[in-house]
Amino acid sequence: MIESIFDIHHESADGKARTGTLHLAHGDVQTPVFMPVGTNATVKALTKDDLDEIGFEIILANTYHLYLRPGSDIIEEAGGLHGFSKWSKNFLTDSGGFQVWSLSPLRKITEEGALFRSNIDGSKHLFTPEKVVSVQTQFNSDIQMQLDVCTGFGIDKKEALHALKITENWAKRAKAEWLKKRDNGYKGILMPIVQGNFFEDLRVRSAEFVSELDLPAIAIGGLSVGEPAETFASMLCFTVGHLPKEKAKYVMGIGTPDYILEAVHSGIDMFDCVLPTRNARNGSYFTRDGKLSIKQERFAHDFTPIDPECNCKVCRTYSRAYLRHLFKEQEILSCTLASYHNLYFLHNMMHEIRTAINEDRFEEYRTSFLKRYNAGNIK
Repeated sequence: MIESIFDIHHESADGKARTGTLHLAHGDVQTPVFMPVGTNATVKALTKDDLDEIGFEIILANTYHLYLRPGSDIIEEAGGLHGFSKWSKNFLTDSGGFQVWSLSPLRKITEEGALFRSNIDGSKHLFTPEKVVSVQTQFNSDIQMQLDVCTGFGIDKKEALHALKITENWAKRAKAEWLKKRDNGYKGILMPIVQGNFFEDLRVRSAEFVSELDLPAIAIGGLSVGEPAETFASMLCFTVGHLPKEKAKYVMGIGTPDYILEAVHSGIDMFDCVLPTRNARNGSYFTRDGKLSIKQERFAHDFTPIDPECNCKVCRTYSRAYLRHLFKEQEILSCTLASYHNLYFLHNMMHEIRTAINEDRFEEYRTSFLKRYNAGNIK
C-alpha cells in the first residue's frame, strides 16, 4: 500500500475547486499551486532567494536538459538538485518526454524507449522508463514524472492509441523501477500521466489505467498542445471526472490567469508554465487589468507602478518609465524585475484563489477576476 501524500482541506460549495496540502520530502506545499519552471535548475533571471522571498514551495527542473548538461552524475555528486542549486524546498522534474516529442526530427519512439539525438552535440541517447526514473532519483527529485509519449492536437485515433499503449507500458515499468529506488531509501514520489489525446474513450481508458496504478498523485498530459481553449476546458473537465477525487492532480504547461482559473474550476491542484518568465523577458507584465507591454511609447513619461494594486518590490519601487527604459536598453535588470513581478503576481493570485475556495466564493472570484483582466483597461 502506497501512503497518501495529499490532504484535501476544503471543497468548494459551487464546483470542483478545492484546497489542500501536498506532503513532500522538502516541505509541505499548499494547493492549488503554480510552480515556476527552472529548466536548468534555475528560474531564469532570478535567484533562489528571490523565489523564497516571493513564497514558492516548489519549482520545476527539466530532466532532458540536465541529463545532457551538466549530467546526472555531477548533480548526484553535488547532493542532488538541492545540493547543486542550493534551493532547499521541493523540486518536480519532468520526464523529458515533451522535449523528446518537440524535437521530433531528432528522435524515434519504440517499445523499449525514446531514442534521440542531443540538441547540443548530436550525440545519441536512449531514454527508457527505467533510466528516466534512475536519472530523476540521482537528482533526488521530490516529484518525478514517468516517461510518456506526447501527442499533438489533430492526430488520428490510431496514432493516439499507439502512443497511449506505449505510455501505459512505460508507466508500469517506471513504477517497478521506482519501487526499487524507494526500497533503497529514495523519498520522492512518481507521478503517472494520463494521455489519450482528444478522444474521450482513450481518455477514459488512460484515466482508469493510471488510477489502478495507485501512485501518490496523477498528471494529465496531452493538453495545451495547440487546441482551442474551449477544447482544452471540456477535455480537462471530462478527464478529471474519471480520476479518483482523493489524488492530487497536475496539468502541465499552463501559466496564464484564464487557464489557471479554468484548471482550478475543474479540480486541478498543480500547474506550471514557462510563459510568466518568458513573457517577462519580452517586456510583458501581468496586471489586474490585463497584460501590459512595457515597450509602448505611452509609458515613456509614466512614473506610476506597473500595477498600483500589487505589493511586490518592483511595483513598490520602480516606475513604468524606468522599467521601459531598462527594456529598451536591453539591460539585464529588466528581465529580473519583470520576472519577479510576474511570478509574484501569480503567487499572490494563487493565495487569493485558495482564500476564495475556503470561503466558498471561488466562482464569484473567478468571474470578477476574468471580467476585469479580459477587459484590458490599462491606463
